[in-house]
Amino acid sequence: MRPLDFQRITVRPDQMGGAPCIRGLRIPVATVVGMVADGMTTEEILAAFPDLEPNDIRDALRYAAEAVRERELPLLTSP
Repeated sequence: MRPLDFQRITVRPDQMGGAPCIRGLRIPVATVVGMVADGMTTEEILAAFPDLEPNDIRDALRYAAEAVRERELPLLTSP
């Protein structure tokens, strides 16, 4: 994953434990992705975090998708 691909995503060791965040804000990518997964609309997320912009949500989802492509996650197998 090249940092230039995600200009809205920042990773700072001294902020939020180094978790990827949106544009240097203290809003982790994982929080935004979780809100989408919980069924929240873009409008609801923007209302909850007025500093966010619609493109922030899209970039958070793109970043999460790329992060999953970059590593294997252990999954339970069905019997």
